[in-house]
Amino acid sequence: MLSQTQYFLYVTMLSGAVCSTLFTETARGADQYWVYVGTYTRGSDSKGIYQLLLDSETGKLTHVDATENVVNPSFLAIHPNQKFLYAVNEINDFPHGIVDFPNLPSGAVSAFSIDSDSGKLTFLNQIASEGGSPCYLVVDRTGTTVLVANYSNGRICSFSLKKDGAIDDCKSVIQHSGSSINPQRQQSPHAHSINLDPENKYAVAADLGIDKLLIYIFDPKQGVLSPNSNGSHEIKMAPGAGPRHFAFHPSGKWGYVINELNLTVTAMNYNQKTGELEIIQTISTVPPGTDLKGNSTAEVQVHPSGKFLYGSNRGPNTLAMYRIDEQTGKLTSIGFQPTGGAMPRNFKIDPSGTFLLAANQNTNNIVVFRIDQKTGLLQPTGHEITIPKPVCIKFLPITATP
Repeated sequence: MLSQTQYFLYVTMLSGAVCSTLFTETARGADQYWVYVGTYTRGSDSKGIYQLLLDSETGKLTHVDATENVVNPSFLAIHPNQKFLYAVNEINDFPHGIVDFPNLPSGAVSAFSIDSDSGKLTFLNQIASEGGSPCYLVVDRTGTTVLVANYSNGRICSFSLKKDGAIDDCKSVIQHSGSSINPQRQQSPHAHSINLDPENKYAVAADLGIDKLLIYIFDPKQGVLSPNSNGSHEIKMAPGAGPRHFAFHPSGKWGYVINELNLTVTAMNYNQKTGELEIIQTISTVPPGTDLKGNSTAEVQVHPSGKFLYGSNRGPNTLAMYRIDEQTGKLTSIGFQPTGGAMPRNFKIDPSGTFLLAANQNTNNIVVFRIDQKTGLLQPTGHEITIPKPVCIKFLPITATP
């Protein structure tokens, strides 16, 4: 058995106009992108985080580099200054556990610097995530705080970041409570994601275990999360829905949550002043008559133009495609695109809105699709790459100035 020190060394080695303008400027920005892929290393031959090169003209992916001995770096986030990358270590047995509750299982969060020329990652530091099986993280827009969702025990946490990119102290921990109707998946809280609104003022946490979205005030100066006191603190989803991932519309007017257990997407009005959400529509992610048993959803993303939304279906192995009404934010289904593999855990749209990369976890491949800018439909490019157990995809424009 490894000592704590040996384990640590192993792991460490291991609105509308503005949106349109930003989208147009980004679309002109890069000829190529670094693509970083988070993976599961346990039970696979994955090395950790993979660095790829995307040709923004053709969609071709090329392998560049990979970290060594980074345990289960499943979900990733890139710092706003594009100099640092963060990864959750989705485990329950991190030896440097939670300070206040040493017997409570914990995962970890790791920080890396990004070389400005090569894009190569260099390990900086790693700390306990203050909860088990961390599965999602996001860096706030000031670059001073990283927010983490811990799945297994339903804890949301915030950590301050040093100027050199290293993760510093834990600033806040919020424990979710409750349960819902699914006896296999909802006997306790399971925080599955946390997202900040476009103004960096409110955070929305999707908790699959209790069928709720929890809304928090975020203080970027202190790096602290607190229950929303300006409006409703929570919004209840349909019993058994299992809210998983959430995406804000670039205009800030609407939010969308994909529900893992009942295979739906729920559209909501978003009040930017109070942080409140109001359900306006729930729509299926699969065709009518599809048997939901044994199937689930995973990721949801809004196109940078704000015109389209996509969601992934595991089991059917498809991407559900929708058109977004520019007046109401409601969704209209425009079809279903096979992902070219099995268990599409995650997908990502490049910053220009040209390509969508689908990560098929069980078939160890990432498939590249070109997005029709008028219709939103996906067209296979013929390009794909083999990556063991891909879980998360992030882009970094190579020509961008930090």
